[in-house]
Amino acid sequence: MTTTTELSELTGDYVLDTAHTRIGFVARHAMATKVRGQFDEFEGSAYLDSDDPSKSSAQLTIQAKSIQTRNQRRDEHLRSKFLDMDDHPAITFASTKVKQVDGTNFKVTGDLTIHGVTKPVTVDFELTGAENDPWGNFRVGFEGSVTINRRDWGVNWNAATGVLVSEKVTLEFDVAAIRQS
Repeated sequence: MTTTTELSELTGDYVLDTAHTRIGFVARHAMATKVRGQFDEFEGSAYLDSDDPSKSSAQLTIQAKSIQTRNQRRDEHLRSKFLDMDDHPAITFASTKVKQVDGTNFKVTGDLTIHGVTKPVTVDFELTGAENDPWGNFRVGFEGSVTINRRDWGVNWNAATGVLVSEKVTLEFDVAAIRQS
């Protein structure tokens, strides 16, 4: 994608292109290595207001059962012990504030719900591109991340977990969205 120089071209309603979006995470394990993973099932939408970015909004729903770290045993453990997906099947984010920092950078604050606990977070996003695709759809791309303390959301299994798995988890967003209107 190429970045548009006219932010006014971005105004509209968007849905996530799930085939070209990655919702991932990184956490230290045993303080020596990093475990990377992603969620494979999610949906989201956004309204972008380029004239007044503060009127923009975004929503995201992730299915906890879709967590993938390329290790089936660890994935099952994360689903059942950490995320408790039977009682908390979805992870959600709903924006409450959008602030434009400069021409391509934004701070999106919102309510993140994990494991039944809702807390505010601010995700730093960069507009990475905007263009028409070969099928006539207008697409935008954003990259963003935020580091959270998983314990703030009750994502913990037992006392040993605090030693083996870092409390800090970085959530990563590589987003492609298609304008609907």
